[in-house]
This record gives sequence, C-alpha cells and structure tokens, in this order.
Amino acid sequence: MTSVRQVVADAHRREWASVLAATVRVTRDLDLAEECVQDAYAEALDSWTRQGIPARPGAWLTTAARHNALDALRRATTLRSKLHLLVERVAAGPVVPDDRLRLVFLCCHPALAIEAQVALTLRLVCGVTTQHIAKAFLVSEPTMAARITRAKKKIAIAGIPFRMPSPYELPDRLNAALNAIHLLFTTGHTAPAGADLTRNDLAEQALDLARMLRDLLPDEREVRGLLALLLATHSRRATRTAPDGRLLLLEEQDRSAWDRQAIAEAHDLIMGALRGPDPGRFALQAAIAALHATAPTWDDTDWNQILVLYDELLKAWPSPVVALNRAVAVAMVSGPAAGLAEIEALERDQRLASYRYLPAIKADLLRRLGRKTDAAAAYEQAIALADNDAESAFLAGRLAEMTGPSAPGH
Repeated sequence: MTSVRQVVADAHRREWASVLAATVRVTRDLDLAEECVQDAYAEALDSWTRQGIPARPGAWLTTAARHNALDALRRATTLRSKLHLLVERVAAGPVVPDDRLRLVFLCCHPALAIEAQVALTLRLVCGVTTQHIAKAFLVSEPTMAARITRAKKKIAIAGIPFRMPSPYELPDRLNAALNAIHLLFTTGHTAPAGADLTRNDLAEQALDLARMLRDLLPDEREVRGLLALLLATHSRRATRTAPDGRLLLLEEQDRSAWDRQAIAEAHDLIMGALRGPDPGRFALQAAIAALHATAPTWDDTDWNQILVLYDELLKAWPSPVVALNRAVAVAMVSGPAAGLAEIEALERDQRLASYRYLPAIKADLLRRLGRKTDAAAAYEQAIALADNDAESAFLAGRLAEMTGPSAPGH
C-alpha cells in the first residue's frame, strides 16, 4: 500500500506549481503564498494519515493553501498591506488555460536579472531546492539563496502583476522563459541528487510549458527549437537506465524503444526553427539532439555534422558547458587526445570548477588513451562532485576498472 508520505512527496513533485499559482491569486505576495503552500503540504501529512488520502490530492492541497492564505490575510492589519502584486482586474495579456505559464512569466519579468529570473522560476514553479538550483548555476547555496530573496523582494516592491504579459511585453520576457523551461527539463532529465537518474515529473512539466509557449507563439523559431530539443531528448527516457537502475550510456541504449513519434515531431519543428539566417541556441541544440536520435546505431552517428553544429552553437551561446560538450565531439572526430587538449584548456575556466561532468569526461578520455592512473584520479574527482546515485554508481564502476588487479599503473 502506498504510504501517505510517498503520496505527499508525489504531490509535491506533480502539483507544487499549480497549487502555488492558485495561492498567488489570493495573496498577491510570493513569500506569503510559498509559506501557505508549504504549510498545506505539512497539514496533508497529518490529515491524510488520520482521514485517508483524498481522491484528488492536488485539489485538496490547493484548497488548504488558499484557506491558509485567507487566514493570513485576515490576520493582517489591512488587506492592502499584503497585496504586494497589483490585482488582476482585467486580463491584459493573452488568455492561457494554465496558471503555471503565468507564474513563469511573473518570475521572468525584465526588472529582474536573467539569472534571478531563471532561479526564481525553478524555485517557485518547480519546487526545486535552493541547493540544487545553486548546483545548476555553478554557484554557492548562500549566493543563490540571496539572489532568490532579492528577486522576490523586487517583485513585491515593484508591484509586478500576476498575469500574462501583453503582446508587446512578451519579447522582453521570452528568452528568460525559454531558459527557465530548458533548465527545468535539464533538472528532470538528470536529477541533481537522489536515487533515480531522472525526475520525469519535472521533464514532463517542462514539455507541457514548452507546448503552451508554442501554442501561444507558433511563429517564434526559438520556441519551436526548445520544444524540438525537449522532444528529441525525452524520446530516450525509457532506455537511459537498466531494469536494476544502472545508468546506460547512449551507445548501450535500445534504440528500438525510443519514442519515434516524438522524434518525428521534433524533426518537423527543427525544420521550421532552422529556416532563415542565424538560428538560435535552442534550434542548434535541437539539431544536435536530433542527429543522435535519428542515427540507426551508435556507430552511424554523424559526429562531423555534430561538431559543425557545436561550432555554430558556441558562436550563438558562448558557454563553457557548450565548449565542454563540443570537446566530446572533437574527441569522436579527431580522437581522445584532441578532445583531452580541449578539456585541459577548459579546466582553467573557474566557472566549471564544481561541474561534475568536466572530470567525468576527462576521465573517460584518459581511460580511452590507456592512462589508467590519471583516469582513476579524474574519476575520483567526478565522484566527489556527483550527488545522483545512478551517476555515482556508474563512475565508481569505471574507477574500479582503472584500479582493479588487472589495471597496470601508468
């Protein structure tokens, strides 16, 4: 029988954004809404244990959180003292059926710094912990906590309304919304911590939001590109781990089990996203993902074309993470020594100092070069940075290969 604690945890993963968005409508105050929702989840543990699990946990949590909010407002000296966000009397922007997208655009207001917009979206829309957001941004937890606090205060002081932006406001918020949805998907595709490799609930939320954006802005190339990227990547979700939970590399996955309908939809979107000059970062990333998804076998992967696309992506989005992924393509085209030279140059970029995939990729290239002692040291560094159990187990297995009785020193 499913325990109450498991049901509450599942409801937190699946319902957090919807419950919070409904509560913001009452409070017009992000901090108060978040507090009321957290209290509702705590109340659920006790109430559902005593009275049984409700048929619709999300509806129960929404009602409880809204009651908490109304009680808090009644206790306030005046209602106005709690209405930090402007009351939405008339819908000024496009009509959308899901409050989660409104919440994304609230978090992505141009008055906030880009990093704060994305971090606030992950915290409020997705319920991702500050610790895990900090890891995604490669900064310390106190730094990220301060960013989120400042962003919420700025929304309150500026009186930013909880509504969809008007058509002329959308362009100023679209890039941040795309970044936030992509980072949400990335957090679900490979969970930053825990026993499972993935958080499919987060990945599905990101796909839902990307589809809503495509319906809202069907002619935006980068919106198409983002949805295509998510579809092509998520098409492999069923094959990324073995039945025992072991991580499977791309070359080990059963391609016959990939979602061909999603891959075909991604392909059609990519054709539109790449049409015209200067394709954006999401269109280019989608094209790379599609080359992986459509290769009949691992050996048939068109690494030369992938490298060309990474060169273009690095121009459109000069990120150290893109440069790291490009180094993998270099290794596949020109050999592990060439890839290792790229990695060693990237090691001087302090932005990647705590990024677990840098030492993991370096270790793999050293392994392929037969430098087992050096590879073992890199695997140890990667393990120290990894919090996801499936990734840690995979790295530990590779480390054992480098340090076992049959592994000569180099």
